[in-house]
Amino acid sequence: MTDAELKNLVASLAQAQKELSEAQKELSEAQKKTDEELKNLAASLAQTHKELSEAQKKTDEQIKKLSQMYGGVSNNQGKVAEEFFFNTLKHRPVLNGIRFDYIEKNVTRSKGNLEEEYDIILVTGKVVYLIEVKYNLHLKDMQVFLERKYPNFLKLYPEYNNYEVRLTFASFFIDTACKEFAKEHKITLLQRRGKLIETLAA
Repeated sequence: MTDAELKNLVASLAQAQKELSEAQKELSEAQKKTDEELKNLAASLAQTHKELSEAQKKTDEQIKKLSQMYGGVSNNQGKVAEEFFFNTLKHRPVLNGIRFDYIEKNVTRSKGNLEEEYDIILVTGKVVYLIEVKYNLHLKDMQVFLERKYPNFLKLYPEYNNYEVRLTFASFFIDTACKEFAKEHKITLLQRRGKLIETLAA
């Protein structure tokens, strides 16, 4: 190899080394920039997560307040319905032409692990009207009463075993599905009509 060729080779290697160093420097700077961007992104995500958590907490608190508020409204409506039907029946204790000897409200009885509360009970002779009161009657209310509360009544009140127990629902609002269910299961319905009670016999 001649001196000229050797000089060219050395020059070429030096140039290649210079380009490699510059490339490494650019790569290092790009990596540094990427690291900084990732750091900023992580900080941004952490801030976003914090803000979302705080927003979720506020939303949960608002939902809880709304639930309590509307739960209270629902309970108050139920009490209004109970008072209306109880006071009306107490003033005139007659259903389907039958006059009752006595009326009870919010009756609770417990036996062992079994406990139930019944809104209104009307009794005369050998007939008992077991009345469940709802402000707005739903089909689920009727199913629960028929499947659980009525059988439990027979267990908790054996003194009425020889009575004719007539299942009854009293409500300000009764939709068509509930009326059909009542007709199918021979359930009496009481509905408010102004200041009076309209009886839809089973």
